[in-house]
Amino acid sequence: MTPLETIKTAISSLGANKLRSGLALLGIVIGVTAVITLMSIGRGTTEQITGIIQGLGTNLLFVQPEGDGAQLTLGDADALVDPVYAPTVLAAAPEIRAFATLSAGHESTSGQVVGVTPEYLAARNLALASGMFIKFPHVDNRDEVIVLGSNVAEQLFGNRDPIGEYVRLNARRFRVVGLLESQGGGGFGTFDTQVLIPITTAYYRLSGERTTTGDIAVNLINVQVRDIEEIDRSIEETSGVLRLRHRIAEEDDFTVISQQSTIETLEETTNTLVVFLGVIAGISLLVGGIGIMNIMLVSVTERTREIGIRRAMGAKRRDILFQFVAEAAALSIGGGLLGAGLGFWMSNALDGSTMGTQTFTTSFGTEFAALALVVSAGIGLFFGIYPAIRASRLHPIDALRYE
Repeated sequence: MTPLETIKTAISSLGANKLRSGLALLGIVIGVTAVITLMSIGRGTTEQITGIIQGLGTNLLFVQPEGDGAQLTLGDADALVDPVYAPTVLAAAPEIRAFATLSAGHESTSGQVVGVTPEYLAARNLALASGMFIKFPHVDNRDEVIVLGSNVAEQLFGNRDPIGEYVRLNARRFRVVGLLESQGGGGFGTFDTQVLIPITTAYYRLSGERTTTGDIAVNLINVQVRDIEEIDRSIEETSGVLRLRHRIAEEDDFTVISQQSTIETLEETTNTLVVFLGVIAGISLLVGGIGIMNIMLVSVTERTREIGIRRAMGAKRRDILFQFVAEAAALSIGGGLLGAGLGFWMSNALDGSTMGTQTFTTSFGTEFAALALVVSAGIGLFFGIYPAIRASRLHPIDALRYE
């Protein structure tokens, strides 16, 4: 038999049992659809988070205390902006973080409060939707003013303009002077769910932690580098200044992390997650392959006399083998193609959709579809080869005698 005749015979045999073939096909369709959809969701989430972090600027360093009793201070931040010892540093923006309850009228919410300086706006690449940012007089006078994230503003004031309104923060009245532009998502890595106040106000109203020298302790110093090409040099300069200030001879009591390294670490982690999601979804492909094997074994048993007649009429073992392999391949490849189309549709349908408080972001990749098709074809052939070999090994006389 020619390959074309083998394929026609295989399709004709599958068509003779439409329901059974359809159910075997469905297992592969579901498996491929699950693989493509889950991997698209994983990649979309990765791209969303990475985009948010990149939007904050890649020319950014984060300086954090490291070790028991380690502290950073406002004085450390001021010292980093030194044209002699740290010429690559454009700005240093310290911050104090705390959680607090915010309320306005009958509405209330909990969120993260960040005490900042005026340099924070440019250092973190933030934008204002309305109003103004925290100024130096606000910091000097410890003013009770506040800049709201978009989600916080919506929760407390709805669609009203919050500028000039008052918010209670731990029972103290803060005047709203600014509203941050929405970064989207409202989750990890965004300022939509945060509020900003002067760093001195945060210290005297929320933190109150001083160092042994009497300086104000901060949780983090954001260091803005003049040129992204000078990141490594800036890390060395920043470390050198802090070692001098802290009189360090051996192990540093701080750590300096670049925004770029954060992005790379995140991408490695999320890529692993995407692969893990694909493997989990691939289990359903395995189940589909087992379904194909089961169907093919049943088909061999039912068609024993047919195989005997064909062998008696001159069909060779390889003709029988190729026919059953072709049937398994038709089921797996056909199911793979249908699953790829359905997976593409599902990815687009889920993009931007909301389930509860979770908004899905998907990113369909042709490599996902190609991988799923290759795997589905491989699974179909793997699970179809044994029934095919079993059919080809049937002795013609024994097959003809089979009832």
